[in-house]
Formats: sequence, structure tokens, C-alpha cells
Amino acid sequence: MSAAVYGLPPAGLAEVPGDAVQLSPLIPGSARLEDCAEASLDSIAMLAPPGTVERRFVLAHALRALRPGGRLTALAPKDKGGSRLARELRDLGCAPGDEPRRHHRICTLDRPEAALPLAEAISAGAPRHIENIALCTQPGIFSWDRLDPGTALLLGVLPPVSGAGADLGCGLGILARALLAAPAVTKLVLIDIDRRAVEMARRNVGDPRAEFRWADLRTADSGLARLDFVVMNPPFHDGGAEDQALGQTFIRRAAESLRPGGTLWLTANAHLPYEAVLKASFRSVAQRAGANGYKVYEARA
Repeated sequence: MSAAVYGLPPAGLAEVPGDAVQLSPLIPGSARLEDCAEASLDSIAMLAPPGTVERRFVLAHALRALRPGGRLTALAPKDKGGSRLARELRDLGCAPGDEPRRHHRICTLDRPEAALPLAEAISAGAPRHIENIALCTQPGIFSWDRLDPGTALLLGVLPPVSGAGADLGCGLGILARALLAAPAVTKLVLIDIDRRAVEMARRNVGDPRAEFRWADLRTADSGLARLDFVVMNPPFHDGGAEDQALGQTFIRRAAESLRPGGTLWLTANAHLPYEAVLKASFRSVAQRAGANGYKVYEARA
């Protein structure tokens, strides 16, 4: 490949060749930016991620993969890292052009011939094991360096389960590890839209009963049927903006996947309006916990 794109730059803000290879970890089926050979690409267009460590990691890998003279177009909303893009690229040894347009900052540059100081940014954003959660993780994954309070609340009330189940939006595999502590569990499918989360969950969940899938539950049939249980802490942001329909889709997917009498355990922020879709999708619904702005529901199919 000679051209690549990372993420989905808004139409009209970056030129993306029709044959550009997608590299985003949030678009299932994409290639891995980290696997692109050094100096192998002629161009990369990138919607840069909002997190500082993740963004610098991605920018550094893009520069590593570009041939000398190759063109990088990187953009981001002004309030989601765009205002810092040019400075970060200068820190990586480049001299970008910087243009404001449609609430974004757009940086363009041709990769310099000289060696660039990329190692620190690549190391800072790489996978690692961190002690406070005792898991393998990577910046950019949801709650990558701490236990999410909603997950913690669910862990406090989740009973032992049995049979076959799924963890929708599995993240690092924290819920999966707790579920698989029950010997009566026969199979657990872990699904996430973030390739990095699936890779880290595979490292963190060392159990032959676990199966891992990189998939977008909004667009793909989960292929799951007649499960005994589903657990989830569903996302409610898409591209940095709140999207309550995400969690509602997860709830419907769970209902489709469970056998009659199967159980869903759901944790979510207290302000999210999931009760109506739960009651429309399940035979019975009960709140089992609520604290610190989070809630846990048990629902039976």
C-alpha cells in the first residue's frame, strides 16, 4: 500500500485517496498502523484522536511509516486536540502548515529527510502492564489506567453465573475475569469495537473458555444466540460526543442474544435513559445497585 487513512476525517477537510488503507483501531477489519513498515507510505490522512498520549503515539507512528517527502495531513477539532497538533508535530521534528477550518485545525507537512525524535512518543503510547489495576493496557482504551466506577459497582453485586455468555464492550477484560472465576461458566465471548481492547483482553484473560471478537455491535450481527447471560458496561460516547443510542443498541443486542430466561447485567451512568428500552426488550427489569452516579440493572429475557 502507498496511501493510508486513520479514522474518518470529515469530508472536505482532508483529501483521502480511494485506495487508502484504513488504519484505525476503532474500525473493525482495519490494518494496524504499528505494523506498517518504516518509510513505506507515500501519504497518510488522519483524524487525530483526542487523548494526548494516544495522539502523540499515532502521530509518531505515522511519521515513522512515511517515506522521506511523504505527505501527512493531520486534523482534529479545536477543542479535542486540534489546538495542540502543530506544536506536537514540531516536537516530533516537523514544520507543519496549520490551517483553521470548520472548527478544526488542519496540519500538513512533508516528512523531513532527517531522523526524527519519535521513540519517546511511541514508548509512552505503547501497551504496558500497570500495577494499580494489575492488567495489560494501552492509552486510548476506555478507562485504560483505572477501574471504571460503573464496572466496580457491577463487580460488587454480580452473582456467580453459569453456562454460556458474552461480555459486550469487554474493554480490558475486567468483568470477564470475574465471570470466568465461576467454574460453571462454559463459554464467554468478549466483544469490543476497539482492537486494542481486544488485544489487551486476550492478554489479561488467560482462559480457554474465552473467545475474542473485534466487532461493531451497531452494524454487525453478533452471531450470538441462546446465551445464558450477558454482562456489559456499554459506551455512550462516539467520537467524543454523547450518544445515548449506543447503549440502547447494546441492550437490544443482548436481548436478541439471550435464551428465554437468560439474564442481562448492565451498569451505566445514572443519567442515561435506559429504563424504557430495557422494559421494552426484557420480561422483567430490576435495579440492583446505585451509587456515586452509577446504576446496575438485572434484566431477564
